[in-house]
Amino acid sequence: MDLYSMNNFWNMNNPKRVVVGLSGGVDSSVAAHLLKEQGYEVIGMFMKNWHDETVTISNECPWMEDSTDAMLVAEKLGIPFQAIDLSEEYRERIVDYMFAEYEAGRTPNPDILCNREIKFDIFLKAAQKLRADYVATGHYCQKDEILVDGKPVYRLLAGADPNKDQSYFLCQLSQEQLAKALFPIGHLQKSEVRQIAKEQDLITADKKDSQGLCFIGKVRLPDFLQQQLKPKKGRIILVPETYPAYQTVPAIADMDGEDMDTLDQICLPLHYRPEDGKVLGEHNGAHYFTVGQRKGLQVGGTGKPMFVIATDTRENVIYTGLGEDHPGLNRYGLFVPKKDIHRIREDLRLALGESARYEARIRYRQPLTMATLIMCENGLYVLFDQAQKGIASGQFVAWYKGEECIGSGVIF
Repeated sequence: MDLYSMNNFWNMNNPKRVVVGLSGGVDSSVAAHLLKEQGYEVIGMFMKNWHDETVTISNECPWMEDSTDAMLVAEKLGIPFQAIDLSEEYRERIVDYMFAEYEAGRTPNPDILCNREIKFDIFLKAAQKLRADYVATGHYCQKDEILVDGKPVYRLLAGADPNKDQSYFLCQLSQEQLAKALFPIGHLQKSEVRQIAKEQDLITADKKDSQGLCFIGKVRLPDFLQQQLKPKKGRIILVPETYPAYQTVPAIADMDGEDMDTLDQICLPLHYRPEDGKVLGEHNGAHYFTVGQRKGLQVGGTGKPMFVIATDTRENVIYTGLGEDHPGLNRYGLFVPKKDIHRIREDLRLALGESARYEARIRYRQPLTMATLIMCENGLYVLFDQAQKGIASGQFVAWYKGEECIGSGVIF
């Protein structure tokens, strides 16, 4: 009997209870099917995360259709189903966080926070009230378990489908959360998941993948933000490539050891002033824009494409640069404050003054790039071998060793 068959035999005779987050999509539907096939006692649960009409997200009600589809999938699979209303918790932990970050001129990632704060915290606790041993989702990632000094350590691994790998969205999970998490489709390609759904005649087999906020759906971000962050006219400033501060940033190759001044010059964002460039036009609110953004500036006749290189929400000014190679758009380093460092693998913690080589990314689906991580007293400096476009404060950097996500942090 092979290992897979042995595991199935064990589960059939010693069933573990798992609550699956049924989103009404194909991925979670197949996850529930596979778990049942493997002998788990499966319960389907739909998370309702939004019904606040004072902050309208769209004229559609995607959660109603999704909830119905999730119920029909559970009925088809012959598993219990219930819906849980987490809208209050979602507002407090995700939506309020989003508004606060944009108002402060930072760019949040609500999907990463949704996984950490909702799916693998609030939802996990609800599942445990049902005496569940695990929670499962339709994420394209994998986990395994190794022993370190005789103790179990859980590893977060990339999904087998390189086009769908979602380990970045789970980069803030803890060992305690991973211990209770199952990712049943992580070893599959998306095409295989759809094929399984068709073979099982699941209503979600041909359903399009959801877009937008975690468990909410499509969002026109400016419209969403305007409901709490009101429009406010401000200046668009064009910063030239010859801006003097660009000339003083040292090259990584010229670094002399781990000099703090040099690290700060490379890794901390530059602060601009209106007199550093020329006024090109007006915008409706600096808090609606993010570093690296190209659309929505509504300034023509510039020749090269224009990108946001910095925002100042206090003075309500947007700073821009022309061309994808503008030095204000491309940076070789970033900084993560000490309080914002998250370690999935505590056993690989860097000691003060220690450095290590990892691969890293600053956004979903971005190719991994080699980087040097340096642990200092005030936090973690990340120096990339290749310049990164549009490093934005508030976003997450995640670092990897091969297929394993080792840790992450909020970019300063």
